[in-house]
Amino acid sequence: MKSGNQAIQYRQYRSGVWNTVDSGIIVESSVSLTVNGEVWLAFMCTPTDLQALAVGFLYNEGLISSIEEIADVRVCEHGDNVDIWLTHAVEKPKEWRRTSGCTGGVTAVEAEFTPSIPLNGVTISPQEIYQLIESLFESQDLYRQVGGVHTSALSDGQAIHVIAEDIGRHNSVDKLAGLCLLNKIEMPKKILITTGRVSSEMLQKSARIGAAIVISRTSPSSLSIELARKLGVTLIGYARRDRFNVYAVPERINPEQNRETIHSN
Repeated sequence: MKSGNQAIQYRQYRSGVWNTVDSGIIVESSVSLTVNGEVWLAFMCTPTDLQALAVGFLYNEGLISSIEEIADVRVCEHGDNVDIWLTHAVEKPKEWRRTSGCTGGVTAVEAEFTPSIPLNGVTISPQEIYQLIESLFESQDLYRQVGGVHTSALSDGQAIHVIAEDIGRHNSVDKLAGLCLLNKIEMPKKILITTGRVSSEMLQKSARIGAAIVISRTSPSSLSIELARKLGVTLIGYARRDRFNVYAVPERINPEQNRETIHSN
């Protein structure tokens, strides 16, 4: 199995002085996905949790609904192909749409087929949001080693239970879905926290996983805000240890105080 980072040596210019630095860098690999003996596509990804990436991708694309539909999943000895056999026939999508994800993700899912999330009592307080962002930062093992990687995690609001890292932010969410399926992890309350920008396909994948709340340390896109409002997902961006912005479905946030001031940019 390949590693998520590799050793490199580079030249650094700093304060008028050249230095040779031994360091590490994030790995980006092309890994093909074979379904029932047919090559479907190639992931541009960090080659870790590849079984989870492949299974989660099929789940988030709506091509499987449970782990029982997976007869076998294996990574080839060279680590450049994931071979999945299903318990049933499945038609390869005729067209893949390029997504806005880094490293060029693809999807065949249309937004209107993504299930909505009901207002079912899932709530979160500002303090819990701060704590989850702090926990996400503390859980970024690969990022601390080499940087250049996105991290996504699933929480029940109290602790992080599943975490995935990848050079592609959309891949990290597919890995989350796959890890939950492969390890039979179930949470009645799902909150997704990510370091990546929340574009429309990221929001779709989050809703498919069943996350009622999505928290990002950076921005959402206009389409992701529109989709979050349509699907009933609470969308939080620019979350830090002391502040955050709520772009959709603020009803799930338990206010610590009622005072509100209107600011304009």
